[in-house]
Amino acid sequence: MPKPLGISLDPTHDEPLYRQLFDQIVARIQSGTFPARYRLPPTRELAQELATHRNTVVRGYEELEAAGFVVSTVGRGTFVADQPRPAAVEVPGELGALPWASLTSRALQAEPLGRSERLGVGAGRSDTIMLSGMQPSPDLLPDELFRRCLDHAMRTQRAKALAYAPREGVPRLREAVARDLARQGIPASADDVGITTGSQQALDLVVRALVNPGDPVLANETTYAGALNLLSVGGARIIGVPSDDEGPDLGAIERHGRVGAKLLYLMPNCQNPTGSRISQERREGLVAWSHAAGVPLVEDDYASDLHLESEPPATSLRALDGEVIYLGTYSKKLIPALRIGYVLCPRALRPAIWQLKHTLDLGTSALLQHALAEFLERGYLEPHLTAARAEYRCRRDALEDALRRYLPRGVRWKRPETAVVLWIPAPPGFDVLALHAEAQRAGVLVSPSFLCEVGGTERHGLRLSFLSEPPERLAEGARRLGRAWAAVERRARVRTVPQRVEVI
Repeated sequence: MPKPLGISLDPTHDEPLYRQLFDQIVARIQSGTFPARYRLPPTRELAQELATHRNTVVRGYEELEAAGFVVSTVGRGTFVADQPRPAAVEVPGELGALPWASLTSRALQAEPLGRSERLGVGAGRSDTIMLSGMQPSPDLLPDELFRRCLDHAMRTQRAKALAYAPREGVPRLREAVARDLARQGIPASADDVGITTGSQQALDLVVRALVNPGDPVLANETTYAGALNLLSVGGARIIGVPSDDEGPDLGAIERHGRVGAKLLYLMPNCQNPTGSRISQERREGLVAWSHAAGVPLVEDDYASDLHLESEPPATSLRALDGEVIYLGTYSKKLIPALRIGYVLCPRALRPAIWQLKHTLDLGTSALLQHALAEFLERGYLEPHLTAARAEYRCRRDALEDALRRYLPRGVRWKRPETAVVLWIPAPPGFDVLALHAEAQRAGVLVSPSFLCEVGGTERHGLRLSFLSEPPERLAEGARRLGRAWAAVERRARVRTVPQRVEVI
């Protein structure tokens, strides 16, 4: 049977399926096989013919349009552009392409990096609802206030704002961050604070400073996917630690700590993806273990300012022990595009961190640092957080109400205490990956725990977020998720029903 359009996708190939589709269609356009205004098949039809996920075709078509090879019109379809990009001009004496696939670093083959691609994560419909989004929606961003601060920085600090920043950060921002931390009960001086390009870079600097390829690193069995990716690219051997209602299991940590662990990575105030918190007693136990074992604690505190209950989080690990390495960010609570985070680390580690920071990017944007310092100095942050927390409470309540209405009885979750994630544990034997795929087809994106697991083999549950969508879309997202859940359960029942055997 001939392949549609003469295209064949190879799931065993290193190149992603959408990219294989892109390359083969481009080759046919440039050879004239697909002339200008040639109509490509609808995404659903082509996906069925190629026996692949529709999102693979959608992604391939999106890449083709972005590159100028095709034009898509709602209601009409996708057509080859009138003047598609020409084939690359051959250079006389060209010897052919280098073997890039074999030349790339082994770090790019680190297992967690390919999980999103294997799942086909991405919006497959124009009306897709983002229950996976971990950044605030644009309507909640204090963009006008920040613009004033940016303008002020340009008027009053122009020379400094347009130059390279000091490697450890602009002094006035370091002072402002130290005051902000004191408001949260975390003692810090400006000298303690190092400014980074987001908390992701802060973690990267710490890992580069402390971890050699092959070194063991401890983390929750289910933890932040970005940390897993970063640690894996750095060559760390990640060891998953089980948790209970109080936090990471100290007994397991003590056992694993004997193998020479280089650090223990934690999110005490809002574990991503589960949303859990570490109890005060367990925090004190972790600090005691750290000193007894000689293993540093890395505290990633990305969401403590977004607590939704009247009772604030327990005491920070950093407040308990100045030897704790503390990571923070303004991305979640202010403006994601700022990409400004910070790191507090013991004095002895600072020279290495600052040297690495300078080596990697010469310093975070001085202009944005001055603008953020102005924002904090004017006292804009706390009123913004008060308004944001009120809105996030409404969004959390809307999502929970809708989940209770649309999900099957017996599905349980813990009420979120911070404005970031809602974690739904999977019932025994339930196929979370099938639910993810079915939900995506239904027009709602969710995050399966597969993306966040140390081994990538368990199927613990589902992470939802209510940061990115307003209440009415959260409710509709829950309705679509409920339909997808029911469809997965129906298929599971059909597979488990024993077949009748007729005896003749």
